[in-house]
Amino acid sequence: MDFEMVMQELEALGKDRLKKMYISNGAHEPLFGVATGAMKPIAKKIKKNQPLAEQLYATGNYDAMYFAGIIADPVIMTEADFDRWIEGAYFYMLSDYVVAVTLAETDIAQTVADKWIASGEELKMSAGWSCYCWLLGNRPDAEFESSKIASMLEQVKNTIHGSPERTKSSMNNFIYTVGVSYLPLHDMAVEIANAIGPVEIKRDQKKSSILLASEKIQKEVERGKIGFKRKYVRC
Repeated sequence: MDFEMVMQELEALGKDRLKKMYISNGAHEPLFGVATGAMKPIAKKIKKNQPLAEQLYATGNYDAMYFAGIIADPVIMTEADFDRWIEGAYFYMLSDYVVAVTLAETDIAQTVADKWIASGEELKMSAGWSCYCWLLGNRPDAEFESSKIASMLEQVKNTIHGSPERTKSSMNNFIYTVGVSYLPLHDMAVEIANAIGPVEIKRDQKKSSILLASEKIQKEVERGKIGFKRKYVRC
């Protein structure tokens, strides 16, 4: 399938209801409003195709950009490629669920994520913390230095309440992910989640939401899910 065919298929799958929902979350035109599950049959036909993924991502069309993440070949993507993708990710559903997810399948994931976390830019920081969530939730504990993850937990504890909204959300998710999926620091994550307490996320023209990592971790403890790892990062 070539670029034109993919764009036509995506357009045909668009739904007004989903388009409105994506826009309410921060997406803007152009977009079609395609359910992510509806993209899977097209992805099966294409498998991985980095040149096509690059063409689709460059359109600025939210659905095409999301689909680009599904068919991307992360192993051949360079740090410069990921920097270009994060620059194009204009809201969190792209930064955290397309770029960060794709990055999490590479050997350069921690290096790039560390750089983004240190950038001071809301969506880059959000993508960096999100990437660690995808990594910790999928890779063996032995792949991480516990001292590094511990210092990241301390960083979250000291800076979360003063961070930008999307970054706050990803940092909160990081505490939860360490508490559930990274056994060496489960106790520390619980302690820090309790110390942080409720995290308020303000949204434009919407009610604020309150995140409580301690409560979420406790629910997973009760379900016997501590140590849980996903089989795949990308669906």
